[in-house]
Amino acid sequence: MSRIARAVLHEWRNVVVDPCRRLRERGPLGVSLAVVACVAVIGLHEFQQTAAGAGVVRVLSEVRADQPVWLSLLRTPVSVFVPAVDLSAWGGLPRLFLAFALAELLFGRVRTLVVAYAVTLAGTLGARVMIALGPDRLGLPAQAAHTVDTGASAAIVGLFAYTSVALRSPLLFLAAVVPTVSGSIAEPNLAGREHLVAVTVALILGVVLHRRGGGQGGGRDGGRREVARCQCPLPVSKAVDREVGHGREIGRGRELGCGGS
Repeated sequence: MSRIARAVLHEWRNVVVDPCRRLRERGPLGVSLAVVACVAVIGLHEFQQTAAGAGVVRVLSEVRADQPVWLSLLRTPVSVFVPAVDLSAWGGLPRLFLAFALAELLFGRVRTLVVAYAVTLAGTLGARVMIALGPDRLGLPAQAAHTVDTGASAAIVGLFAYTSVALRSPLLFLAAVVPTVSGSIAEPNLAGREHLVAVTVALILGVVLHRRGGGQGGGRDGGRREVARCQCPLPVSKAVDREVGHGREIGRGRELGCGGS
């Protein structure tokens, strides 16, 4: 088998076979976070279309660079699940579900949420830095500070980038990350710059957290490897040998009817 074929087979097992096996073992609860994320996006989108809901969603999730930092930090978790006004909520649901489900099955709910929030927050704060730099220094114009910044696109591309590094899957990176990065470079607006920041942070997290081959930490296979690693015989000191030998002599004495102290 050629090197390319082995690489494709290896990635197929990591990206498709192993997540499907874990989904079969855990059942629907294995992707509960992905389902909740999709339901939250649909629910907030529909609620936003009502007269009363638009104001509530705006207060809870509207993030802009001209706001105080503490207010943006407070609204960022909700803003992830509020679709951008100029985009369709239904079109991005398959990518949202796939990104969250794949990460949830491989890394668990906690790490998936941490990575998604970290890359989203990095993009939000990075936009402030780029607006402060200005367009003359490869930044953004001042008008971008008034742009409403919501949506899960940064979290989605960040999770795909993190998973690609953790699993060492270049094909997944090419299919799920490169098109977004290319579009962000071609159209350097606020969302595009945030995507670039999110991908960069996700790559750093993937390298740091999985540099020693712990790409699927917390999984059952990882637990087996830890158990197997702990079954190696340990060296016994001479003092322990003497104690064991003395105990054996006492045992023999008791078996022969001799009292042992």
